[in-house]
Amino acid sequence: MHSPLFVQLTNDLLWTNSKTTKEKENLPTHKAVVNKRQELRRRKKELKRRRKVFDELNNIYTPKPYEPKMLGPNGAATEEKVFEDDLSEVVICPDCKEYPPNLVEEFSSGDMVCGSCGLVVGERIIDTRSEWRTFANDDQGNDDPSRVGDAVNPLLNGSQLETTIAFGEGRDSKNLARLQGKGQDKTSKSLLQAYRDIGSFSDSINLGKTVSDSAKHIFKLTFDHGFMKGKPQEGIFTSMPNPKVMHRKLTLFPAVIAGCIFIACRQAGVGRTFREIFQVTHVSKKEIGRVFKQLESFLQKVKEENPSGAGSVSNLDGYKASASTSAEDLCTRFTSNLNFRNAQKVENISRALARKTSTVSELAGRSPLSVAAACIYMASHLLGEPKTSKQIAGTAGVSDGTIRTAFKYLYQARESLIDKEWGIDQKAIDALPVN
Repeated sequence: MHSPLFVQLTNDLLWTNSKTTKEKENLPTHKAVVNKRQELRRRKKELKRRRKVFDELNNIYTPKPYEPKMLGPNGAATEEKVFEDDLSEVVICPDCKEYPPNLVEEFSSGDMVCGSCGLVVGERIIDTRSEWRTFANDDQGNDDPSRVGDAVNPLLNGSQLETTIAFGEGRDSKNLARLQGKGQDKTSKSLLQAYRDIGSFSDSINLGKTVSDSAKHIFKLTFDHGFMKGKPQEGIFTSMPNPKVMHRKLTLFPAVIAGCIFIACRQAGVGRTFREIFQVTHVSKKEIGRVFKQLESFLQKVKEENPSGAGSVSNLDGYKASASTSAEDLCTRFTSNLNFRNAQKVENISRALARKTSTVSELAGRSPLSVAAACIYMASHLLGEPKTSKQIAGTAGVSDGTIRTAFKYLYQARESLIDKEWGIDQKAIDALPVN
């Protein structure tokens, strides 16, 4: 038999071995539990620390100590001022250096000037005051003294208060387009398109703004007085100047527009031929001449009915109904395009020759183009800067045979045409080409 002590020791050893075996089997679970407990302790400490910092910052539990304050002049307690950076910009005159500065803002010139010495301290200042201006003098009717927008355009009719709606891709785009078509004045739309065509045609042959505006006024006058009735309204397709991008645009009343431009050239003293207008507007010379005659009689009739010259009729005061483009006027344009070394002298001699061609009976029925080209041909040889008939023909738009034929008549009358005051030697006269 074993003693009781031996039995107890044996049982304790067996229990210890069994416990160690179980702990080894459950080791991962034990580590997870230990890590979780450590994480909870760490979070608890962090929450305590944050709470302590929050209480110290907000001073919830500790009352603030009493601080006596000084009374101001008006009896109110003055608060302690906290230091702050002064970021305001102070402009001081660099010459006077007065503080506070004596600066005056001149909004008319946009400058800031020192009131003491007159030095300009700043420029391009913005006028922030309220703007109350009157535009009564800009309107002919004087009915809108403080409007918003542009002045009334005398070239258009109506109130000119249409609203332009942009195109879109939404579901209401069709409705907006229909409203745009209903609300827009058809008359103004046609006039604007005609004015755009007149402006583009005038710019393409360098007519200038004066001629373009005059042509627009004449077109407006014919439009208001019903001259368009019975005229063909179908347009013609004209190509844009850029040959790479051939855009096509539709021109309404092309013959009337061409006639208005031709009359405006006559009125401004700018010599242009039917052929030049044809090259720009693509309207035949025959059609331009026919409409020109109708416009001529129509404008004379309107001028007789309104002798005071009110409105657009005042633009017809300088127009001569029976006048035609003279060879003298064409000489100026052609000589400038031929690049003479002494272009001014060639122009003067050719113009003087053109004035005297009325005495040559053989040139009475010839075109001013051929007469002007022949005068330039003779003047270039007289001044020692000869140009061939082909060179002049390319500029004048006539054939070289026509120039030689007209020059033959000038050569036959050279003794009566050439004036001694021009300072031309007899050798130069004798050296003129026979043909």
